[in-house]
Amino acid sequence: MLKTFPVGGVHPSENKFSAGKKIETLPLPKSVTIPAGQHIGAPTQILVKKGDAVKVGQIIAKAGGFVSANIHSSVSGKVSKVDDIFDSSGYRRPSVVIEVEGDEWLEDIDRSENLKTEITLSKEEIIKKISEMGIVGLGGATFPTHVKLSIPDGKKVGNLLINAVECEPYLTADHQLMMEKADEILVGTTILMKALNVNKAYIGIENNKPDAISHLSEKSKNYKGIEVVALKVQYPQGGEKQLIKAVLNREVPSGGLPLDVGCVVQNVGTAFAIYEAVQKNKPLFERIVTVTGKSVNKPSNFLVRIGTSTDTLIEAAGGLHENSGKVVSGGPMMGKALSRTDVPITKGSSGVLIFKEEESKRDEIKPCIRCAKCVSVCPMGLEPYLLMTVSKSQNYERVESERALDCIECGSCSYTCPSSRPLLDYIRLGKSEVTKIIRSRNQK
Repeated sequence: MLKTFPVGGVHPSENKFSAGKKIETLPLPKSVTIPAGQHIGAPTQILVKKGDAVKVGQIIAKAGGFVSANIHSSVSGKVSKVDDIFDSSGYRRPSVVIEVEGDEWLEDIDRSENLKTEITLSKEEIIKKISEMGIVGLGGATFPTHVKLSIPDGKKVGNLLINAVECEPYLTADHQLMMEKADEILVGTTILMKALNVNKAYIGIENNKPDAISHLSEKSKNYKGIEVVALKVQYPQGGEKQLIKAVLNREVPSGGLPLDVGCVVQNVGTAFAIYEAVQKNKPLFERIVTVTGKSVNKPSNFLVRIGTSTDTLIEAAGGLHENSGKVVSGGPMMGKALSRTDVPITKGSSGVLIFKEEESKRDEIKPCIRCAKCVSVCPMGLEPYLLMTVSKSQNYERVESERALDCIECGSCSYTCPSSRPLLDYIRLGKSEVTKIIRSRNQK
């Protein structure tokens, strides 16, 4: 019997139209707009100015603290502007605009295709290298990876989990990466094991990817301590807490972290980026992005330089269909709708999703019928209908006591609600206000 998490979850239509599509390297754009903040944590300090010449891989913004991440140029050319520019959030953010001139990389980046399996760096050197190369979680959270690997005193890690679930409908970037770069992922996993000083790693893959399960299972025989675990298809299995429960049957406590149950979770794309950083001295300046949708002419998985305009990816996939109604950054469950498409791809961009007009409209909001479907599908055991009610009434003390901060914002409640109530919208609002209240309380 396949493993999965026991509480809640939904089964949206998979719509993996780009499955099996080989990774295509997108041609260099004429210019890139690289946001100076592409991570959770402290803002960066921009190091370049208008007129500066830069090379591929050159650091252009320095981490502003421990919980922060360096930003590197994805192209070579001249800085044409340092300004606040719109990003996928719809807000202006400090960014560096570079006009592309050729494709000149820093000399110490190893551009060969040769697989490097020998790990020569020490644990401390690995973490330092990951920090220098600007590696963040590529599953969407963009938490600086070196912070996750810096285990606090009093905490002990026994297991590494590689999240290769890719449970969001439509997205296939991780799936195709596993098919084309399995050995690199496994070396990256081994590097992570050394950094954490653990002897066991699990790679969790849902069983709608049998080719990836078979491929990595065969390859992993050559790597000590790595086990591939086939999982039942169930959204949101890619959540850290759900994955830990499914693979190891351990329960992360309310308000707790994977460290509290002796685990560290890293995305499969992050494992590949770590291989490139440690073994090839390559900073994180490009990533794989799925561009897809029911009306997309050419659903694709593209290797994209950070800072490339979303418009460019859409055009490469055949352009917007005349009945397109919404463009989403990310997946359909947790992604965010874009207010404009001339925004840059960042480290956290996993997909560009194009919906038809008829798919884009919300249904009329109806009264709650007390069916409790939202309760039954919540993977965190919360009561979404209640959290919406108390958030709407601004009863933030109750929002906090009902564990709103445990919500992982997976959208299962809104997806299943027969009354089309904006449950997650109000829960997000409540979480935001409670976070402000807690921060203010802690400063007193």
